[in-house]
Formats: sequence, C-alpha cells, structure tokens
Amino acid sequence: MMVLGRRVVAPAEQHVELDRDIYPTRGIDVSAHNGEIDFSAVARAGVQFVFIKASEGASWRDSYFERNYRTASDAGLMIGAYHFFRFDVEGWRQSVNILRAIGERRLDLPVAIDVEEWGNPTEVTTEKVVSELRSLIDLLRQSGRDAIIYTNKNGYYRFIRNRFDDVPLWICSFSTPPLPEHSRWTLWQHSHKGRVDGVAGAVDLVTYNTPRRNTFERWIDSLPAVCPLGLH
Repeated sequence: MMVLGRRVVAPAEQHVELDRDIYPTRGIDVSAHNGEIDFSAVARAGVQFVFIKASEGASWRDSYFERNYRTASDAGLMIGAYHFFRFDVEGWRQSVNILRAIGERRLDLPVAIDVEEWGNPTEVTTEKVVSELRSLIDLLRQSGRDAIIYTNKNGYYRFIRNRFDDVPLWICSFSTPPLPEHSRWTLWQHSHKGRVDGVAGAVDLVTYNTPRRNTFERWIDSLPAVCPLGLH
C-alpha cells in the first residue's frame, strides 16, 4: 500500500507467483501513486476487485479516490476503500476522516485499515496503537462500515495476533504460505511488482484465501449489509 504517494519498501523479492488453480481470485490495490487507471482494461484482464486509497490519519485524503471509485464502479469491479492508520492520531479522529472520505458510497468490501510501522513514529507504544486501532474499528462498525486489517508480518506479530481475531486479516507477505503458523488470513497481498493491463507500471496484487473460505463470492455475500450513517 501507499503512504502519501511513497512506495512501501518491502524485503525479499516483493513478489510471489501464485498457482491460479489454487488462488483464482485476482485483486489490486491502488492510490494516486498509480496515476490514471483504465479500469475497463483492468476488468478485462481478469481482475475482480480493487481496494482504493481514500484517506490517512486525521485529515489527509487521496486526490484520486473519487475518480478511481467512479471509474472502477463503471467497469463493474467490486470495490473496497483503504485508510493508512497513523500511530500518533486518535482512533476517533481517523474514523471521522475515513467516513467522510467515503461518504455514502457503496462498498462491496470491508474498509481496510493499513497498519504498519513503516512511515509511522517509532516512539508510540504497542498498547497505544492497539487501543486506538480498536477504537477506530469499533466506530466504523457503529457507523455501518465493516473493517479488515491490512498489515505485514512485523505488524501482525506486534499489533494484531491474538488481539483482533474478530476482524478479517489482509496480510502482506512474500513467502508461501504467507503466515506459516496458521491460515486465518482472508486476503493476501502477494506482490508489489504486478503488471496488469490498464495500470501504468507496477501495481500491488491481492488474492483471496480460497482453500480456507470456499469461494470469494460466498465471502462477499456473507459480509454485513452496508448501512452508512451518511457522514459528509
């Protein structure tokens, strides 16, 4: 994912090639960093869903969010939005920002909260991060928006493991399997170097944990109905 247009620097190869017989679902996540995207070409290339960056912290908004949402929707893609979580900003303030950024737009996927140490201050304690993240997720739920937590392995072991079992997990990992000790993850970002028609340059690739959760479509159908309160 992206922070203010800067690419997250990840270790190793930044790419895992998947067996599409095992992981047939294809998704991407995008932000202003990716520039103008031809989502019709993206859909024709077999991508089924897209997470679009909406916001960060208490006030920052992605300048391409509205355009990306509109054109991805017109192309028939399933859409989610994501928010970069700032360790040094109260969860309630971040909830207001993302809810206002999304507004009353329909989302097919949960709101993704991007939780990672890169780009965040190092002096904030683990307990503080966990507390504010829980506040943010609870306030999203009260407003009718479900959440999924995006993080890498470092973030998972420091902040998420054994604390947020009630929230779906989207793991960024460049190993197979992405989390060796269990298969709780729902989404897997397996590449920062993907190539997809309609996107200039590299794009993040995402898949769904089909072996664990049956089909992607059944997971979508099982999600709570989206009933936003309409913050603007």
